[in-house]
Amino acid sequence: MPLPDLIEIVPLDKPVHAEITVPGSKSITNRALVLAALADGEVTLEGALWSEDTQVMVDCLQRLGFEVRVELDPHEFCNRTITVRGRGGEIPNSGSAEKPLELFVGNAGTAARFLAAMVCLGHGVYRLSGVPRMHERPQAALFKALRELGYRVDSENGNDKLPARMCGARLCEPQRLAGGDAAGHRPALRRCSVSIEESSQFASALLLCAERGGWEVEVIGENAEESPYVAMTREMMKVFPKRSAKFGIEPDASSGSYFWAAGWLSSVPKISEKHTPTGTTFSIPQGMERWTRVLDAPAGDLPASFTNRSFRPELELKTVAVRSWPSSRWQIDSDFPRYLPTLSSTSRRTDLGDAIMTLVVVCADQDGGRDWHVHSIKIEDRGTLHRQILFTDLDRLRVQECERVVALRTELTKCGAKVIETGDMLEVYPSKLHGAEIETYNDHRMAMCFAVLGLKVPGIKLRKPSCVKKTFPNFFQKLAAAPPQGLGVTIRDGHTGRKLSHDELFAD
Repeated sequence: MPLPDLIEIVPLDKPVHAEITVPGSKSITNRALVLAALADGEVTLEGALWSEDTQVMVDCLQRLGFEVRVELDPHEFCNRTITVRGRGGEIPNSGSAEKPLELFVGNAGTAARFLAAMVCLGHGVYRLSGVPRMHERPQAALFKALRELGYRVDSENGNDKLPARMCGARLCEPQRLAGGDAAGHRPALRRCSVSIEESSQFASALLLCAERGGWEVEVIGENAEESPYVAMTREMMKVFPKRSAKFGIEPDASSGSYFWAAGWLSSVPKISEKHTPTGTTFSIPQGMERWTRVLDAPAGDLPASFTNRSFRPELELKTVAVRSWPSSRWQIDSDFPRYLPTLSSTSRRTDLGDAIMTLVVVCADQDGGRDWHVHSIKIEDRGTLHRQILFTDLDRLRVQECERVVALRTELTKCGAKVIETGDMLEVYPSKLHGAEIETYNDHRMAMCFAVLGLKVPGIKLRKPSCVKKTFPNFFQKLAAAPPQGLGVTIRDGHTGRKLSHDELFAD
């Protein structure tokens, strides 16, 4: 049976101890698939994510004529061992102006951007299209850069978005490919610049194909030299095998963030406070006396270990961990555990990637959002403990699977949260939350973030939860599996209240 269109997450009634396996990184898998196709000979990718986004990429590579073999992974159901026979930069199949080769990219931003650059290495005409939301997402900076390199890119609606037709090298006018000739010989090094203001995927797309295309790519825009996803691409290119070999894909840190967050919400001590005319006192549960010393100390007297990242409450309170946590430092979200509890401000550009959504939702809860730094706590007139937490540089969240800034604010407000949207910033005030029906906007991360909130807040129901198939098809199965492989969460049909079985929780 398929996953129902409305499910309810039943809160955990006690902490659980679990070590969860999460599927491979989507960002690394789709980069590796492109690099493997451009390599010489067979490259085997181990631990590759098998989800909607990576299946789209594999399907497109096969339509382009690449031999791709997919085998089950013995350790993780939503991973695969994928072997790609590289063609040394050649694109085997192509279409004509009258009948272009069609590539459907769904709502996969990596596939849309990476393939747009890759097919320019081919010899014919290619048409890229996707779902309606993909046709709204930005492409202009990438198309501009490809035109600078001499390729013809025609957006069908004249808006520099998909659907679009890409002309491979041999169909472009020879004089536009500086140094090339009518026989199709490789041109001299060509240059372009690409802005990453709207998406770093534009730069990654060009960099992945630059060596085979003879391109020199200048990346421009804010934080161009330190953009974490561009850095991931550059580092992968340094170590990725050029010829037949194996390459391992590490677990997805963004997917792992949900389980770190679940552990935090289920284990954070519940503070009770008493307000008097002379001030506020705090009561800590038995066994948590160490926190009393922190909360009672004047701000200036706090030890250094309590005011910087060397103090790691999540390690002392940990009930849930993610197995084989990424160690390459390629994924910016591998730092996620360090942000529990969060400090007063977190940036989407410099601190976290997509996992910042997880943190926003966790911090909206009055317990999950509490920090242990007494100098950042203020008491409002209503006598309730509040602390403003800022999430900044959220502009790119607006142009992803949905308008995520508005979506987060809207759905958290439904749950009773105080969230203020100012420019590309969200101000979150930890609050006592209640249940609500959550619109997922067909966005996998919205569904998973609010599922985690449902582990703490009664009455959280998710509409159209099957959207998690984009990156984590067995996410709900992981929640429901018995510890230590899962969290033992009860998940019900949101209409009937019936408990869903393991098989019903797979999103396909």
